[in-house]
Amino acid sequence: MSLKLLWALPLAFGVAYISTPWVRRLAVKVGATDTPNERKVHHGIMPRMGGLAIYLGFVVAVLLTQSLSRPLTGLLLGGTLIVLMGMVDDIRGVSPKMKLLGQIAAAFIVVGYGVKVQYITNPFSGLIILGKWGIPVTVFWIIGVTNALNLIDGLDGLAAGTSAIAAVTMAVVAWTQGQMAVAGIAFILAAAALGFLRYNYHPAQLFMGDSGSMFLGFALATLAVMGLTKGATIISLFVPVVILGIPILDTMLAIVRRYLNNQPIFQADKAHLHHRLLDLGLSHPQTVLVIYGVNLVLGVSAVLLTVLTTDQAVVILIGLASVTLWAANRLGVLARMARMQPQKVQVEEQKNYYQA
Repeated sequence: MSLKLLWALPLAFGVAYISTPWVRRLAVKVGATDTPNERKVHHGIMPRMGGLAIYLGFVVAVLLTQSLSRPLTGLLLGGTLIVLMGMVDDIRGVSPKMKLLGQIAAAFIVVGYGVKVQYITNPFSGLIILGKWGIPVTVFWIIGVTNALNLIDGLDGLAAGTSAIAAVTMAVVAWTQGQMAVAGIAFILAAAALGFLRYNYHPAQLFMGDSGSMFLGFALATLAVMGLTKGATIISLFVPVVILGIPILDTMLAIVRRYLNNQPIFQADKAHLHHRLLDLGLSHPQTVLVIYGVNLVLGVSAVLLTVLTTDQAVVILIGLASVTLWAANRLGVLARMARMQPQKVQVEEQKNYYQA
């Protein structure tokens, strides 16, 4: 580990930690607050926009310690657009259409700076060069992960902790593959998220809001393309998916669940993984810690995928898929329950369907 990175990590953590109370006061002043409703688990009005502190910790550490390559510049510019849009949404609300357009614009920024999935592995032989198709594939991936992190931001500390674990895992995998620059950036992102987590863990003093969840999702998705899709084996394609398994799985199950219940795909519900664990009787902190544990298991599995043989990796993937389906069925995440039939949706939920 380089000397620059050794002081970049406490710098990112420290800036996020120190700036969070200031961001909290700013959020109250500008009206960036979250009001509870029947779908949310908190009970009082809570300031949000805490993602600004994560962003500041990340950007300050990167600018002072890292060399600005084209991909990193694209990440910073695209991430800045995401944070600004998220702040506006946290303060006054942004329509779903405008939010999606902003995410697309941010994704195209990083693509313009050279961050692109260039090929996928043919499981039978050779590589499939994507060419121009690499652009829509990359944009779709970035938008998907950005919104997946946004969807799991439903409990104190859940999105921040999940992102920190995912970032550390990405750093380790990138390190083993010789992607030292990407590893350093991922470690810095994890440090910034942890600096904020001190104030966001239960009972939270503020929420990260869309400015935080979308920025973390955007950064993780971009880092995955920058450093984890360079392998020439079919298994390399699954590594970032396994690392981000919880948010990706929760999003996919939400889509399937709402389809089975004849609900609009983007209609908010209260049947996400964390909701189901709470329904089983787990406390708020216990639910978050259980999901942290699952994230750690997925992280270790992702690292193993990069060092084992293809046959061994396939066994791990099949095992993870089997356990996932079994657990989803046991928790009732996919259940077609009568109480989840379409009901009148609040206007606020319709305006903020990305916060399902």
